[in-house]
Amino acid sequence: MSRRDAVIVPGAANAMFARVIEASGFEAVYVTGAGIANMLLGAPDIGLTTMSEVADTVARISDTVSIPLIVDADTGFGNAVNMVRTVRTFERAGAAAIQIEDQVFPKKCGHFAGKKVIPLREMLPKIKAAVDARRDGSLQIIARTDARAIEGLDRAIERAVAFADAGADVTFVEAPTDLQELRRIPQEIRVPQVANIVFGGKTPDPGRENLKDYGYSIVLYANAVLQAALKASYDVLDALGKDGSLASVAEHLASFEERQNAVAKDTWDRLERRYQVDS
Repeated sequence: MSRRDAVIVPGAANAMFARVIEASGFEAVYVTGAGIANMLLGAPDIGLTTMSEVADTVARISDTVSIPLIVDADTGFGNAVNMVRTVRTFERAGAAAIQIEDQVFPKKCGHFAGKKVIPLREMLPKIKAAVDARRDGSLQIIARTDARAIEGLDRAIERAVAFADAGADVTFVEAPTDLQELRRIPQEIRVPQVANIVFGGKTPDPGRENLKDYGYSIVLYANAVLQAALKASYDVLDALGKDGSLASVAEHLASFEERQNAVAKDTWDRLERRYQVDS
């Protein structure tokens, strides 16, 4: 975070995607709440996932990769008291950073219409509770505001400054709509900043070098992997239905060996040999 180097952090909704992200050389994984809702529930990102469902996913990913996990904790799944339990549970599950936001529950994807935010007087105690609840002082508390879409950028920046004053290590102004807005945010807020680039969403993608020049610490591509997998799935299934064969879409498929490498089969093979019972 302190490098302010626009570190690209792709999102994963399950342990296999997290493995692929780590194997591709990225420094961290974003455990995406929207992705968990989409992949675990087959549902949109409208506040349907529970704290325990997300925590279970975090634990599985933490057990699988060694790079840090930035975890989407939505609204903390309740009030300030719920936030205490959420932070302790996610930290125990393996989170290195926990992102909380100021939407009214049930929350919505940051790039959906119809969002609402809670009063600042309600959000600040939740941030203080999150900071107080962590066991490890290096656990990063990321406080996100969705106020840009409701009250405008000036008010969103004011909220983020107040979040930092309340103890948030990092802030995250969701869904700025142009490059000028993207530039303003790190200039006007003292703590490290997160940018969220959603393919097809409200925020333009100026590229990592520009985001680094603007002063961002983290650049999330929360569901790019999911979107890629979904597009390939449609293409392959369409061809399979039409042709009765995979011949025309073979380039969309990982090889059998690539699939086994992605889940570290060789590691499990070594364990099997090590603990094999002599006959």
